[in-house]
Amino acid sequence: MRLTTKGRFAVTAMIDLALREGDGPVTLAGISERQKISLSYLEQLFGKLRRHGLVASVRGPGGGYCLAQPLKEISVADIISAVDEPLDATQCGGKENCQDEHRCMTHDLWTNLNKRMHEYLDSVSLNCLVEQQRGRPSIVNVLRDERARRGVSRSVEPQGEAAPSASGASLPA
Repeated sequence: MRLTTKGRFAVTAMIDLALREGDGPVTLAGISERQKISLSYLEQLFGKLRRHGLVASVRGPGGGYCLAQPLKEISVADIISAVDEPLDATQCGGKENCQDEHRCMTHDLWTNLNKRMHEYLDSVSLNCLVEQQRGRPSIVNVLRDERARRGVSRSVEPQGEAAPSASGASLPA
């Protein structure tokens, strides 16, 4: 049992949308480019998200998608279930016919895991994920002079003057 690409991509795309929707509708082409997700795959996912009332589409020039509900009201479980992602650890899909049409010995274990997974994913809001992203340091690397950070002064000798050596003799700079 594992979360498939469909669920992971849907959650990733929703975070991207939520981070950018303050500037107006967000295009799927933009999400596709930023997240490296196929545009046709996003179109399929967003069709399902729209039918489940999680996103709304805006047509025309400057159109795209926006959230249909407040960030705090959309859970990861909502997103995953909207795109038909099965989160089921049982072999039988909850039908209790795991082993020769009978319930297997570990059925309750996997059923309880399903319950806990759903409870956890339902407790994580899109707002929480967006705030985590906003709190992350920028991806852009900033070059720093490590000597300055360690308190070592950075002095530059003027060109052409001799700098004294350890023995006191003048060496060219």
